[in-house]
Amino acid sequence: MSTTVREKVLSKIDEKRDHAIGFLQDMVRIPSVTGDEAAIQKFVSEYMSRIGLDVDMWETDWEELKAHPGYRPVARGYEGRPNIVATRKGSGGGRSLLLNGHTDVIPVGNGEGWSDDPWSGLIREGRIYGRGACDMKSGVAAHILALEYIRDAGITLKGDVMINVVIDEEVSGHGTLDTVIRGYKADAGISGETSDLAVQPACIGRIWFEIAVQGKPAGIQQRYLGISAIDLGNKVVAAVKELEDHRVATVRHPLYPNALDSLPCMIGSFQAGNYPSAFPDTALLKGSIGTVPGEDHEGVKQSLRDKIAALAESDPWMKDHPPVVRFVGYDAEASEIDVAHPIVTLLSQVHTEITGQQPVISGRQGAADTRFLNSYGQTPTVIYGPGSTAVMHSNDEYVSIDDYVTAIKVMALCICDWCGVEE
Repeated sequence: MSTTVREKVLSKIDEKRDHAIGFLQDMVRIPSVTGDEAAIQKFVSEYMSRIGLDVDMWETDWEELKAHPGYRPVARGYEGRPNIVATRKGSGGGRSLLLNGHTDVIPVGNGEGWSDDPWSGLIREGRIYGRGACDMKSGVAAHILALEYIRDAGITLKGDVMINVVIDEEVSGHGTLDTVIRGYKADAGISGETSDLAVQPACIGRIWFEIAVQGKPAGIQQRYLGISAIDLGNKVVAAVKELEDHRVATVRHPLYPNALDSLPCMIGSFQAGNYPSAFPDTALLKGSIGTVPGEDHEGVKQSLRDKIAALAESDPWMKDHPPVVRFVGYDAEASEIDVAHPIVTLLSQVHTEITGQQPVISGRQGAADTRFLNSYGQTPTVIYGPGSTAVMHSNDEYVSIDDYVTAIKVMALCICDWCGVEE
C-alpha cells in the first residue's frame, strides 16, 4: 500500500479524534452487564448500518449451541441477546479479516468503590472512565471506527472485513462460538481484547471448580466431639496451594515466562457453617486454575482431583469422607497461533510503524474468545487491544485515550495491508 494511502488514512483518524472519543463515551454510557446486552447491541448494529455495513444480527439457538463440543453449561438462554456480524465486502482479490470483540461487561453492584457513576464515560487525565471502557468497548470501537475512517478517506478494500460483536463473553464465550456455528470465518482474525497494545498470539485457559467438604457434626458445647469443616477446608486450601507450586515449577511456555503470574491455582471463596453459634460441619470452597496452550485441559482437571484424593487418603477423617470436587461455571481452554503467522507479523510491523517501538509479543494472561475461532472457526486469530488486562474488572475502570487512538490507527492500516486496497 502506497505512502499516500497510508497518510490519507492516518490523517483522517487524527481529524476524527474527537468523534472517536465521543463514540466510545456513548458506548460506555450504555449499561451492558452480561445478560442485558440488548441495548448496546442495538446501538452498535444501528451505527454500523449507518456507515454502510451489511449487518447480520441474530439470536443464538440455545438447543443448537448445546450440541456443539465447545458448549459449556449456562443458566440462561439467549432470547433478546443478539450477536452481530457486520460486513464490508471488498472489490475482490484480497484476503478476508474478522475483527472480534464483546460488549458485555461484569456487574458494578451499586457503584461501591467507584469515584463516579460506573456508566459515566467521564474523561480525566487523558483517560475515559467507566465499566467496559477497558474491557472491551474500546477494542470494539477501534474496530468499527477503523473501518469507518478507511471509508471516509476514500479507500476501497479488496478483501472482505467482518466486524463480529458478541455477547456473553464474560460467562461462556458462546457469542463467538455461535458466530462460528453460523458459518463465519476469515483468512485471519484480530480480537480487540485487553492487551496493553501488546501483540498476543496466545491466551491462557481458565477452569473454575468447587470442593465440598463434610465434617463431623457436634453441638457447640461438645464441639470437641466434632470435626470442623473449617479445619478440613484449611487443609484443602493448603493442598491447592501445593498444586499451584508444582505447576509453577514445572509448566513452561515461551509466551508465558512468568509462570507465577500466568498459572494461578487458588481458592477464591471459602464458605463454612451456617450460624455463629453452631458447629461448622460443612464447607464449600471455590477457586480457579489457569492453564497455558499445549496443556491437556482435562488432564489439568484430573490433577486437581488426584491432589484432593491424595489429601483425603492421608487424613483419618477425610479418608472415609472424601471432599467432592466439581467443575462448574467458567471453563475455557487455552489457545494459540504460531508467532510467525502472517497476521502476527503484520500486526507487529504496523504497531512499530505507528508507535516507533517494537511491540511486546506475549501471551494474554486471561482467557479469550480466540479459542473458538482458532479451534473451530478456521480463523487464526491474534489479540491486540487498547485496554489493560491489569485494569479490566476493576473499580474506576478506564482506557487511555492515546492508546485507544493508537489502536484505531493500527487496526486501520492492518485492515488495508491485509485485505489490500485499490490504489
